[in-house]
Amino acid sequence: MRNRATQLADSQAGTGDQKLPLPALLALATAVFITSLTETLPAGLLPAMSADLKVSESATGQTVTVYAIGTALTAIPLVAATAGWRRKRLLLTAMAGFAVANTVTAVSANFPLTMAARFTAGVAAGLAWALLAGYARRMAPVHLRGRAIAIAMAGIPVALSLGVPAGTFLGQALDWRVAFLIMTGLTIVLLGWITATVPDHPGQRTDGRTPVLLTLTVPGVAPVLFVTLVFVLAHTILYTYIATFLARLGMGGSTDLVLLLFGGASLVSIWIVGAHINRRLRALTIAGTLLVAVGAAVLAALADSHALVYPAVMLWGLGWGGVPTLLQTAVGDAGGESADAAQAMLVTLWNVAMAGGGVAGGILLDRFGSPSLPWSVLALLVPVLVVAVAARAHGFPARRANALR
Repeated sequence: MRNRATQLADSQAGTGDQKLPLPALLALATAVFITSLTETLPAGLLPAMSADLKVSESATGQTVTVYAIGTALTAIPLVAATAGWRRKRLLLTAMAGFAVANTVTAVSANFPLTMAARFTAGVAAGLAWALLAGYARRMAPVHLRGRAIAIAMAGIPVALSLGVPAGTFLGQALDWRVAFLIMTGLTIVLLGWITATVPDHPGQRTDGRTPVLLTLTVPGVAPVLFVTLVFVLAHTILYTYIATFLARLGMGGSTDLVLLLFGGASLVSIWIVGAHINRRLRALTIAGTLLVAVGAAVLAALADSHALVYPAVMLWGLGWGGVPTLLQTAVGDAGGESADAAQAMLVTLWNVAMAGGGVAGGILLDRFGSPSLPWSVLALLVPVLVVAVAARAHGFPARRANALR
């Protein structure tokens, strides 16, 4: 929880330098890129990893699940345990964890060891995700904080639009292990970039208690967390097994192109969100939900027409790309003085949903086949839309309290 001194310092910082610190924010965006790509890269490499590690594709899909479990189990306790650490030291520690975990993943020929490395990467992600959005907010003037978060979160669609397709291509052309080794090299470069450009901030002294239950009673926090849990679950069920879904449509050779289109649409989405989030957070959240639902409906009902798969995936990406920025901004606004605890809860639930999506998707794939995946997405988005529309006063308000007049 932020104390009054921290709030006053942030307010003074926001009224001083009115420009965004782009080199530092781009370093944070690269950290988000590495975090996101490490999490989702197996989605494009699933068949190759499965064959090499000698396990089924649904079992290999659990490399995404165990990553998410690592984050979900450790985010809140690690945030509490490291609350007093200098922020730059904490960020460097988290990113170094990715370098180690990705290196072990690249060289491992043993499935349990690979799963252990993926769990370790998830632990590092728990620290990083709970830190990055707040770090971006803290570096920006008050009226530009939403845009600062959008820049930092741009690492997600870049990972999806460039990283996953590139990793998929490398996995097909060379070896899936090369993709993870490249991730290690990029992380080492980023460690130097963070050291050179990202400002340091002190940690926050706490009494060791995380007011989780109290935070849930803050108006608007619970609706945002519900939308986060169910929306991410819906997305992950399909995205984790997209390579398998496409292969069973006879489009396995187009996986990299499909992921490229998805990520490109996600980039457009985050640009739109960054430009309009200050005034239209509610409308953007509802529109994003509807776009993903329409894309899922096309994939569910009309995927036999391969030509329709491409626009469906682009609608999915256009709806999904800005979602991380929208939800992190919404929970920060709703949380108020409990924003730090609310962010930690969002990170935890996000990764519970990632883990649940990997498990649920694997079960659906084994029992009902790949056509069941987009139908499940469509079903889950119904309550998401209902809650987002209903949370008009708090959570997804018609007008944000800190929007520019």
